[in-house]
Amino acid sequence: MNMSMGMRQEAVVIGGGFGGLASAMRLQGMGFNVTLLEMRDKVGGRANRWRAKGYTFDMGPSLITAPSIIEGAFRAVGSSLSAFVDLIPLDPFYRIHFHDGTWIDYSGDPERMKAQMAAFSRRDASRYDAFMDAIRPIYEAVLETGLGATPFHDWRVMARFLPTVMRLGAWRTATSFVNGYFRDFRHRFMFSFHPLYIGGNPFACPAVYLMIPYLERRQGVWYTRGGMYSVVEAMERAFRDAGGTVLTDHPATRIRVEAGRAVGVEARGRFFPAQAVVSNADLAHTYADLIEPRHRRKWTDGRIKRLEHTMGCFLLFLGVRKTFPFLKHHTLILSERYRELLTDIFSRKILPADFSLYLHAPAKTDGSMAPPGCESLMVLAPVANLDSGLDWEGAKNAFADRLLDFLEAWGLEGLRAHLEAFRIYTPLDFRADFNAVRGNAFGLVPTLSQTGWFRPHNRSEDIANLYFAGAGTHPGAGVPGVLLSAEAVEACVREDFPRIRESHPQRSAAAVP
Repeated sequence: MNMSMGMRQEAVVIGGGFGGLASAMRLQGMGFNVTLLEMRDKVGGRANRWRAKGYTFDMGPSLITAPSIIEGAFRAVGSSLSAFVDLIPLDPFYRIHFHDGTWIDYSGDPERMKAQMAAFSRRDASRYDAFMDAIRPIYEAVLETGLGATPFHDWRVMARFLPTVMRLGAWRTATSFVNGYFRDFRHRFMFSFHPLYIGGNPFACPAVYLMIPYLERRQGVWYTRGGMYSVVEAMERAFRDAGGTVLTDHPATRIRVEAGRAVGVEARGRFFPAQAVVSNADLAHTYADLIEPRHRRKWTDGRIKRLEHTMGCFLLFLGVRKTFPFLKHHTLILSERYRELLTDIFSRKILPADFSLYLHAPAKTDGSMAPPGCESLMVLAPVANLDSGLDWEGAKNAFADRLLDFLEAWGLEGLRAHLEAFRIYTPLDFRADFNAVRGNAFGLVPTLSQTGWFRPHNRSEDIANLYFAGAGTHPGAGVPGVLLSAEAVEACVREDFPRIRESHPQRSAAAVP
């Protein structure tokens, strides 16, 4: 579609998570009048916040690994991230506790890392630099050359990337790639678990996702004062300041299609006309529930049902009237039966008898997240999605009790006796609150068959002027991934609307340090 110079047209973005907010900011900066429709009473999507009795909890993402990518969304509207939030570097990034009582403080300092590794295997420590050198080209291909933000709707983009994948061995599974460098189980876990951040099984997803350890080393791991929701609030404010419109309590009920084109969105009995529609909602939900089947030649109901969705998450939010000094801001607890536990979750889809857990204790860094002398803990246990058939309403309290028993036995003495705020969140809540198909926590599984060109594209193949951001499209889940998907949406829209006048034509792309 061509547009005359100086003409401002309408765009509608469905869903106010990170991907939707970033898409809205980028299109507003391009020159569209953008309306963002959010189904809940506040924006944020899975990056939500819960407050109770003086405790504040981030309910989704809890760290930043690529501040330069976030900065790009702010530059799109002539602003900057630093004008709104206070970024705090974390050191260590997280402490990893192993089943035998040992632990490692994981950081971006090569010498400290090698010194800790040498206590368990001098040979492994000597291989640290070689491993980082091996994954650096993956990082450079995805971020420094812009591949992560490049739409993969053209198979030739994938073809240009394949030689790099083959040369680096990035087609192998993450664990097999890492195991080629390290022998000690601690080091094998420490450098291969990162795909779990985006809902992938490290024993099955491709090693291309091992760019994350290098990303952490290169750009660090950060926290924002006030929690991750402060970034959501900053993005909303910057978007509104640029002239964008946010409508909460407006769940989209239909994407209207005429003559093969998206022409607007229906929500709360109103029609919002648009020349461009972006959905940051769950991709399978968007296609199956918001678009009539007659408009979907490729993404039929049958094809949508065959998509593989990620695992779920079982979350506990615990306001505790005491502190646990040995916890770090981010703590991982690894089960001895780690591989079998992931098989239970991803393949057998049953509740494991043991746990591998992630604990977030933000008051270690930011005292405003809990009353003095207290902790606001989030405990995350990966679980199967709703394909398991488990009755979470009937099982959640017993599972929570098992988790609390485990944590007290592990070292959080007095946890139950000092609980002041308490909340359980299950895959049922993900489905109810975010229309997450099968209660998935991270969209689509990042398997080889759902990566790059094989993943649902940022531009709809069925409907003109319809675009997708978020965890279900390219490049994938995680805060950097969904923000890069917004960049990919912008690239698609620029191709389709080449003559639109920019609101902020002097902006420049955020550089990766």
